[in-house]
Amino acid sequence: MIVKLAWKNLWFKPLNTVLSIVLLASSIAIITVLILLQKQFEEKFSSNIDGVDLVLGAQGSPMQLILSSVYHIDNPTGNISYDSAKVWIKHPFVEKAIPLAFGDNYRGFKIVGTNSDYLDKYKAKIVKGKLFNKNFEIVVGNEVAKKLNLKIGDKFFGSHGDSSEGEVHDQYSYKISGIASSTGSVLDNLILCNIPSVWQMHNAHGQEAENPAHGEGGHVHEEHEHIHTDACNNEHQQNRQEADLTLEEPNMEITAVLLKFRNKMGIVTWPRIIAQNTKMQAASPAIEVNRIFSLFGVGLKALEYLAYAIMLISGISIFIALYNRLKERKYEFALMRINGASRIQLLLLVVIESLFLALVGFLFGTIFGRIAISFISSSAQDDFKIAFTPLEIVWNKEGILLLVTIFVGIMAAFIPAIKAYKLNISKTLANA
Repeated sequence: MIVKLAWKNLWFKPLNTVLSIVLLASSIAIITVLILLQKQFEEKFSSNIDGVDLVLGAQGSPMQLILSSVYHIDNPTGNISYDSAKVWIKHPFVEKAIPLAFGDNYRGFKIVGTNSDYLDKYKAKIVKGKLFNKNFEIVVGNEVAKKLNLKIGDKFFGSHGDSSEGEVHDQYSYKISGIASSTGSVLDNLILCNIPSVWQMHNAHGQEAENPAHGEGGHVHEEHEHIHTDACNNEHQQNRQEADLTLEEPNMEITAVLLKFRNKMGIVTWPRIIAQNTKMQAASPAIEVNRIFSLFGVGLKALEYLAYAIMLISGISIFIALYNRLKERKYEFALMRINGASRIQLLLLVVIESLFLALVGFLFGTIFGRIAISFISSSAQDDFKIAFTPLEIVWNKEGILLLVTIFVGIMAAFIPAIKAYKLNISKTLANA
């Protein structure tokens, strides 16, 4: 009976009730977003560097090298000689080395030259088709296949650089040989081929651009749709691919190498040795990711303080609403006492009203927070190749948040509830 009465009392003045709920829901939504973002951001950033002790690449910013080579969200620091890199790749300290070669994209999705170890690193399987084993055969990430509606056997031209508006390389077409399984990693948003494909594409593009027979820059396809070449073009492309480049080609370049060590001393000594003796650098993903977390954490803390400030304001709003309502309802409470209601029942009535506001605010806040995460996820997937899961529940932190919300509700009702408990029936009715 008290619960039903408390619920009806809340909606006697709906504007005050809605204002209190909106304020509380806003703070809960912000905190929920921060909890999910922090947990999933750290998990995904950490999982992408699993099995990578150092990244070998061109000299420049270590963080830029890590972001471009591991997370594919920045421009590379430059290229390095593959012959020079092989000296370090074949070192006895190295357990596994995964070379990477960048340069092109298809509709904004990066085309990465690498080998099968890259798929193994992310525990990716080929769910359709087969692994690339020839030049210009590609394996597309699961998200790429879904977003672009790609299937086995489709062909397309790549564009130079990271932007989909870059110059189209129409010398060779890429052919989809396989589609990778979903891994929840950066691989889902990549297109993979072997390294000689990247070399051959840019080698041929450079030669044809310099040939006067091709005019100014040669013919460029404006649309990146699945292409259907005629018999003449197929024959021309087949003749050119008879001279496919291989990994044994001299004087070729790659972008970076992901290194995993047998002997962990290499993690400590190689960055200094490589910097002093070569034109390359070896950056530690663990160090750079910790720097990112520290920078990221400052912003999260500021938003967290803002959210708790809003929660405090919402608590004050609930208190004011209940206190003002108590003044208006003191005669009602006095009549309830005359009709048999106890002091405890009046106290509980006020507390339950406040708890209803708190719990409804928490419910809407968690819903709004997850809706916000879904929007953030779609944007982050395009820009940073990271997807967030809005339906995940972080039980320990969100459980604490629920307890804090209940505490705010109880504290907001404390003074009005005590006043209702101490209500003087005779004095109240005498002044009526």
